[in-house]
Amino acid sequence: MPVWRAITRFMTSDAAAPSPTTPISIAALPTLAGMSRAQLREVVMDAGVPERQVRMRVSQIWRWLYHSGVRDFEAMTDIAKPLRATLEQSHALARPALSDRQVSKDGTRKYLIKLGPGIEVEAVYIPGVGRAGALCVSSQVGCTLNCTFCHTGTQALVRNLTAAEIVQQIMIARDDLNDWPSDEDNRAITNVVFMGMGEPLYNLPNVMTAMEIISDGEGIAISRRRITVSTSGVVPQMHELGAEAGAMLAISLHAVNDQLRDELVPINKAYPLKELLSACKNYPGASNARRITFEYVMLKGVNDSDAEARKLVRLLAGIPAKINLIPFNPWPGAPYECSDWGRIEAFAQIVNKAGYASPIRTPRGRDIDAACGQLRSQSIKKRASDILKERLAAANPS
Repeated sequence: MPVWRAITRFMTSDAAAPSPTTPISIAALPTLAGMSRAQLREVVMDAGVPERQVRMRVSQIWRWLYHSGVRDFEAMTDIAKPLRATLEQSHALARPALSDRQVSKDGTRKYLIKLGPGIEVEAVYIPGVGRAGALCVSSQVGCTLNCTFCHTGTQALVRNLTAAEIVQQIMIARDDLNDWPSDEDNRAITNVVFMGMGEPLYNLPNVMTAMEIISDGEGIAISRRRITVSTSGVVPQMHELGAEAGAMLAISLHAVNDQLRDELVPINKAYPLKELLSACKNYPGASNARRITFEYVMLKGVNDSDAEARKLVRLLAGIPAKINLIPFNPWPGAPYECSDWGRIEAFAQIVNKAGYASPIRTPRGRDIDAACGQLRSQSIKKRASDILKERLAAANPS
């Protein structure tokens, strides 16, 4: 059994379940939303379903949860009423509450999801052509990496998200987008990208379990080729991600030498460029049909010269790659400015001429702080604002 499966099995065991004799309020009932097939099997067996029917009942519940998105047990019409009543007594179908929902003038939607007192994460829906679009999900509350260009990096890590909490972000967005039932030909969410808050490879067991649920063909059914995991370069976990999950890989690169990358992406001190690029060359499944995306944020006067564009081309030689140039998205107190548009285009021209697809990512959701690098939960923002006000008051007593 792979290590991540064993860890997930332990983390989702019955050890923390309340005693059957303990009164449970409706509000405290555990939710089926976000559960894996293995967890649903335990629920169904606990409900007294005969062994010969367990697999069928799990499949039925699975489709109601992840294909149809139901929020009421009464809607599960192919399940006998007594079983529905039993399930309703022990479980809910609720998603986490929204603390806030914002819609940008460009159609981007940002969801601030409340997971507990003072614990929030953000997910962002980015519309594409027609009804299609991508959902950017978070894997942690906060982050440990301290990348200097990223607002999320200024928020300390609170905890990892569970697999269910990752899946629930998709369910919440589908509720809002009226994206049920899951119809492959008419979906609003066609892609999922792990590019929100946190470093996915520091929460690999839960990320991989969430991917199993997301990609299951009888439910949400988003192909693994449409699921991209972005890492800042946690080299030891990269091979396992590719071998076990088959995920599309994105690398948060942003510099072409170790000295600058140490500053921009401090994890580079542990896993410098030579090790990172070696892991990319050996990433399972990487090919011209499954290219690795290298993300490169454009910082004025820092990493945007013609010389650095040419060095980038040389660095990626031998790797099936595409380069995603990201105009820097400002946030309060940021130490950088976005490169001028002409400079970004000149950089892109050099990379394109070398044969690499290098689209310039159009900033989306800047007006609601939903663009790349801008995510930071509002509870943390408010706390920082309150601390600043207290310090100002202390420095200037009336």
